[in-house]
Amino acid sequence: MAVYSLGGTIAMTTDPTTGGVVPALSAHELLAAVPALETSGISLQVRDFRRLPGASLSFQDLTELSGAIKAELDAGGVDGVVVTQGTDTIEETAFLLDLHHDREQPIIVTGAMRNPTLAGPDGPANLHAAVIAAADPGLRNGGCLVVLGDEIHTARSVRKSHTTSPAAFASPSAGPIGRIAEGRVRMTTALPHRSHPLAEAVRAARVGLYTVTLGDDGALLDLWDGNCDGLVVAAFGVGHVPECLVEGLGKLAAHIPVVLASRIGNGPVLTATYGFPGSEKDLLARGLIGAGDLSPYQARLLLHGLIAQGADRASILEAFATATD
Repeated sequence: MAVYSLGGTIAMTTDPTTGGVVPALSAHELLAAVPALETSGISLQVRDFRRLPGASLSFQDLTELSGAIKAELDAGGVDGVVVTQGTDTIEETAFLLDLHHDREQPIIVTGAMRNPTLAGPDGPANLHAAVIAAADPGLRNGGCLVVLGDEIHTARSVRKSHTTSPAAFASPSAGPIGRIAEGRVRMTTALPHRSHPLAEAVRAARVGLYTVTLGDDGALLDLWDGNCDGLVVAAFGVGHVPECLVEGLGKLAAHIPVVLASRIGNGPVLTATYGFPGSEKDLLARGLIGAGDLSPYQARLLLHGLIAQGADRASILEAFATATD
């Protein structure tokens, strides 16, 4: 088993200069806080990969992590991988790793909501559960999964639903696919169907995320023109925007891929129900690409990966149709 530590709340201690907590603990120190792992019979190979807050992780960090994981798995002797990081970006890390993961060994991402200086830190329990999950043969070919609070979530469905609660992670649309109890995995549903993995990047890409709000006059939308290779629009409800944004979005969609997602983060963008100017039917007819039930953050990661690998519009349309099927 390989454990990659990226930092985050799970690895934080108090900084005497600022008085706040910062990522400081090594991967070895994290494992030392989980004595049950010593008697688990699971051999652990520790990789102190980054010491960053989740908010500071970059595409480069995660691309390098994905490459390191693939190299480790190809070298053999590893049945699964655990990644520890800050919960701010666990949703995005898990989805991005899943987009590129094509090996049978599972990748389990975990973290903590309570840092080690607080009463009842959840990091050790989450790390223990993540290792148990990564070692379980029943999760092979499951791609990248998220384990917190003894629950197993798919990268596709997991959402961070609270800023501070230890029970912050949930899958609103589907529920967890399994749980950890008495030191073993108990599945409640089948492993997720997964799309073909994305190819490696061949170019740099910049993909924007524009959130539609009440009273939006579209002026800020113009700032994206010429400054991004693709754009995701986090629209109202099932895929609606104010009428005054329609013309600008149509112009953008004529020369860059523009994906229509819902800012709700739970449930699909529709395709053919509403017909007013600014409705999902109107916007899709103007060339926008439906995100289905992908969150705006997931849609941005998928679009970024497609553009970075040099995909043309037809390939992007096909990829989103497959991912949202």
